[in-house]
Amino acid sequence: MKETVTPEKPAKVLIITAFAALFVIWGSTYLGIMIAIKSIPPFFMLGTRFFVAGLLLYIWCVIKGEKTPSLKLFTTIGVGGILMLFMGNGAVTWSEQYLPTGIAAIVVATVPLWFVLLDKRQWKSNFSNKLIIVGFITGFIGVLLLFAGKGTIDFFGDKLKLLSFFVLITGTIGWATGSLYSKYKKVEASVTMKAAVQMLAAGIVALLTGLLTNEQEGFDVNSVSLPSILALLYLIIMGSLITYMAYIWLLSVRPPSLVGTYAYVNPVVAVFLGWLIAGEAITKQQIGALAVILAGVILVNFSKEQKKVIVSEVTS
Repeated sequence: MKETVTPEKPAKVLIITAFAALFVIWGSTYLGIMIAIKSIPPFFMLGTRFFVAGLLLYIWCVIKGEKTPSLKLFTTIGVGGILMLFMGNGAVTWSEQYLPTGIAAIVVATVPLWFVLLDKRQWKSNFSNKLIIVGFITGFIGVLLLFAGKGTIDFFGDKLKLLSFFVLITGTIGWATGSLYSKYKKVEASVTMKAAVQMLAAGIVALLTGLLTNEQEGFDVNSVSLPSILALLYLIIMGSLITYMAYIWLLSVRPPSLVGTYAYVNPVVAVFLGWLIAGEAITKQQIGALAVILAGVILVNFSKEQKKVIVSEVTS
């Protein structure tokens, strides 16, 4: 009895803790990005964030005795990191030059929708579950409410803001694609080593992109502010090392569509912190949109079919 029951308890605790990290910590990283790029160019900041985090994690893996992946394996694993971290986080980082943190987070809330549309292996399950469909549609309607009227932000009156919106959408597609790729592409490497390689790959690509876009012109390292440095450290430790590890692990034990629901909760945290710390305005339209988005989360997370999947996986 003891041998069959006790393993479930730590697994449940780990799952709850990992989801809590995704919901809260990643919600706060939008503010961290905004502070960091005030005195550090976007791609240089992004590249430094993931290269340092990836290097630290790689060193930890080597200390534990893990083998360094071959060039072929590094490339295979790195593709997922480039899609998720460079395209996904890169889109957020670049766009926050022109959009408020809360708006950026709410646009990223379309990630679960892309999971449903892109995860071909789960089409039968997803599209046969009415509650999941209704939940995702409800969440997406909440996002669309942000663009109704003039209560939030004038996307069509500012070309850079409109461009940022489409960059964010592209980033969400990249994140969902990379997440599914990482889940289904079987490679012989530990979760920590895969995360390390993914961050290293994304960091290298981001730094090269910064050089190609001439971010070095006019950039003086001595002009980097203390708040930007502290924000970058927070993104490296909390946003990359701790939370990204939790995300990669959850993808291996839970359906991508369920894991992706963090994108619905993140906007709540991001909007609140943006208002509290950065002085960003919160409109009734935003509050209404967030309420609809949360309704979508409840429909997805508490559907009977999702509960059956969780129970079957934990007890198997």
